[in-house]
Amino acid sequence: MKKQVHVVGAIIENENKEIFCALRGSDMSLANYWEFPGGKIESGETPEKALVREIKEEFNCVIEVDKKVEDTTYEYEEVVVRLETYKATLVQGQPVALEHAEVRWVPREEIEKLNFAPADIPAVKKISRNQ
Repeated sequence: MKKQVHVVGAIIENENKEIFCALRGSDMSLANYWEFPGGKIESGETPEKALVREIKEEFNCVIEVDKKVEDTTYEYEEVVVRLETYKATLVQGQPVALEHAEVRWVPREEIEKLNFAPADIPAVKKISRNQ
C-alpha cells in the first residue's frame, strides 16, 4: 500500500487580486511544479494551525486562514496525497522564498498558465473561475 500524506495549501490573495504561488526546487519531490504554499500536517495539528506554521517556516511571514476552498486526494507514483486548500490573508510581513526555487504573485486570470502539481489543479480551476 502506498504511503498516505495529508498536506495543506494556502491560496494567499493580495489587494490586486494576485495569488501567491511557489515553484518547487529541483531537489524537492514534485520538482519544478508550481504549488500553493503549505506543507504536511503534524500530529495533533489542525489544518489551519499547520498552514500558519508552514508559511512562517518556509516564507517568513504570518497568515490568517480563512475558508476551505478544496479537498483533493491525488495518487502519485510513490504516494497518495490528500491536499486541503484554504484561502488565506497575509497579516504580517511579505513572503520570501526560503526553500522554493521561485515565488510569484500571479493575477487570478493567469493562474491556469502555470504548471501546477496535479493535486493543486482542482483548486486552481476553482479559483480561476471565481473572479
